Amino acid sequence: MEYKSAAALAPGTCGELVQGSINGRDFLVTCPVDLWSRLSVFYTDHVEQHKLFPKAAKAIQMAYEKKGAAGGRIGFIRESDLPIGKGMGSSTADIAAAYAAACRLLDVKINEDEIADVALAIEPSDGLMYPGICLFDHRKGLWREPLGSAPPLNVVIIDPGGEVDTLEFNGKKDLQNLNAKKEQEIVKALAYVREGIAERDPEKIGRGATISAMANQETLFKPHLEDIIKLSIQFKAMGVNVAHSGTVIGILLAEIGPHVMEAAEYIKKKFPQFNIYTSKIISGGIK
Repeated sequence: MEYKSAAALAPGTCGELVQGSINGRDFLVTCPVDLWSRLSVFYTDHVEQHKLFPKAAKAIQMAYEKKGAAGGRIGFIRESDLPIGKGMGSSTADIAAAYAAACRLLDVKINEDEIADVALAIEPSDGLMYPGICLFDHRKGLWREPLGSAPPLNVVIIDPGGEVDTLEFNGKKDLQNLNAKKEQEIVKALAYVREGIAERDPEKIGRGATISAMANQETLFKPHLEDIIKLSIQFKAMGVNVAHSGTVIGILLAEIGPHVMEAAEYIKKKFPQFNIYTSKIISGGIK
């Protein structure tokens, strides 16, 4: 049967816990957070909103193609906690939620790999559609590996401003060379994060995330990163992570310890020009 309307929610991210390449294989480690994109889809003759969010519209069109039907009759309403161009997974979350909702509307069965394939067909993407924390090849989808459930970490998300275009960043001619230069650090960072997730050790996760964040400075420099790392030490934070192809920086705080809101208020006083969000790391997956 086909439904009259359907909806799906996809989590955003606070950048990534690790991102780079090993032996020429691109990957990131997801950092899903409790901030969401919600797409409600329905049959309509008026689809003007498709012009505002063409990536979500493309995902809906791909759902029609999977069904084997002609497209153009589905409208949608987008509600999102996620700012655009910051490295918080807004596009991937929109695409994943749109595709999942449209497939439900059309009564088409799907799984996480299919959602990921649709996202990758549109642009380089995060692996936020997979349960837990996963390692994901964000460019070609050739490496997909579950690492475990979300660690018990709160996060202060700091946005110093600006935007980064995902397609433009991943199209940089020197990106492969830059990834190769930092590979030794990325191997170390991934080892810490792997162990930290397996052992439920937030300190190891934070250590690996910080190594990856610092290694990314030559690839996409964040002028305030070192100051924020120094601040994070004052809070006894587990570490700092970044959006490797975006603007945001996250301070990772253990659930037991300094309160995330107190840390956010302190950072806001130090950097009143920044946008500050608070959240927690969660397991990924579409609802």
